[in-house]
Amino acid sequence: MTSSIGMMDSAYFVGRNEILTWINNRLQLNLSRIEGAASGAVQCQIMDMTYPGVVPMHKVNFDAKTEYDMIQNYKILQDVFNKLKIDKHIEVSRLVKGRPLDNLEFLQWLKRYCDSVNGGIMNENYNPVERRVKVGKDRNLKCSTKSSKSLQTNSMNNSGSGDKLGPNITSEVGANSSVEIQALSKEITDLKFAVDHLEKERDFYFAKLRDIEILCQIPELEDSPIIRAIKTILYADDANESALDEAQDYLNQTMNGVGAEAEIEA
Repeated sequence: MTSSIGMMDSAYFVGRNEILTWINNRLQLNLSRIEGAASGAVQCQIMDMTYPGVVPMHKVNFDAKTEYDMIQNYKILQDVFNKLKIDKHIEVSRLVKGRPLDNLEFLQWLKRYCDSVNGGIMNENYNPVERRVKVGKDRNLKCSTKSSKSLQTNSMNNSGSGDKLGPNITSEVGANSSVEIQALSKEITDLKFAVDHLEKERDFYFAKLRDIEILCQIPELEDSPIIRAIKTILYADDANESALDEAQDYLNQTMNGVGAEAEIEA
């Protein structure tokens, strides 16, 4: 399985809710948004479930919040792809931004790949919760000394400066936070609306393309030049930008051949 899956592949017509259900059922999570998987940790564990032992799960950070920490997770995932000779380049810079459509497309591809490996059957011997808990314990043991030193330093620094924060500053910070939360909530609502609109538009055009495909499969028509030209465009890979040119060249050659035969007969 490579990254060259055409946009007409059924993988890219799997909806957001189906992807979330797929993730939640397999990893026993409760994600409600696609961008909740933007850290890359979910993708790492999906591959860990598909290929047990291949992913160095002790390095995966499930608490990643910053782009730096997320990038480290995607580096692990890309290394796993390379080790398994999976020809897929991860667009890390786009995924860590948490954009729903970018993350949805990557998860659609990942589901398509994993289903091709295991036939869509869940690994019943894999305990995702236990795997995450073990990873968390290992990470906590490694970070305990560093965290205690950091807390001690912060405590010493704050002991002399904590009293300087007056009620005016506190209330101002609270007001600013409230405004930011309202702005973010509105942005999230707008994004959800945009995604729903795009999904409906995608389904609309996919239905039309499916109708065209059914017509192209009619035995009396499927060998005609125009139908073959349409199939050239319809089944072209995503990266094939010359599909229209190929179809036009095929039609021109066919028409020229028909014209030559007509002249010979005349």
